[in-house]
Amino acid sequence: MDGRLLHVFDMDGTLLRNTSAALEIAARLDCLDELRSLEAEFAAGVIDTRGFAAALYGLWRELTPAVVAETFDAAPWIGGLAEVLADIRGRGDRAVVVTMSPDFFATRLRGLGVDDVVASAFPPPPFRSAPDPAGILVPEDKVTAVDRLRTALGLDRDSCVAYGDSGSDVPLFSVLRHTVAVNASPALRALAGAGYEGDDLRAAYALGRELRARTRANGHGRAVHRLTR
Repeated sequence: MDGRLLHVFDMDGTLLRNTSAALEIAARLDCLDELRSLEAEFAAGVIDTRGFAAALYGLWRELTPAVVAETFDAAPWIGGLAEVLADIRGRGDRAVVVTMSPDFFATRLRGLGVDDVVASAFPPPPFRSAPDPAGILVPEDKVTAVDRLRTALGLDRDSCVAYGDSGSDVPLFSVLRHTVAVNASPALRALAGAGYEGDDLRAAYALGRELRARTRANGHGRAVHRLTR
């Protein structure tokens, strides 16, 4: 391989600090209580991502493109995001966001310098139809999406660095060697090659690059020891 890297970022809880696109939109539409009830059902396994998406369609009937734009611009993005994306592009590497959140929100990250966005397919707001369940991502789809992108770029899995925070990132972290848990759950931290707590993506990104450098220097296998910052 030619040394290029594909940096794969989760959005909710990772790039969006301590929150999600759904929570931010619900706060704007004054339906936080209903959204939190849906999240509790999802966490309990009562509904899956497709059921969650269908419920959002009913909950967000007043959503407009203007509200989406305002919510995106006001969201608490992790510090250093613009600088990290600029550095990735300057090195000739690629940045992709893979998220189960709605595409009408996540694709706005392209305007910040993300090269590719893979997200759940929703109809554009204001909604005129329900989302097609086939277009709603599940955690395992993150692996499929990354494999498709890296193959198109001529890269192998060892040329990928993933950054995530929760259970939806477990499938991807399970197949990649270079993984950074960012303000993550204990389960994901235990699985990751490196861990970061804080509000500066530049530090997490440095850990990811260091993991890649160490595994290249030491040959096959995971990094010699887990990195934490």
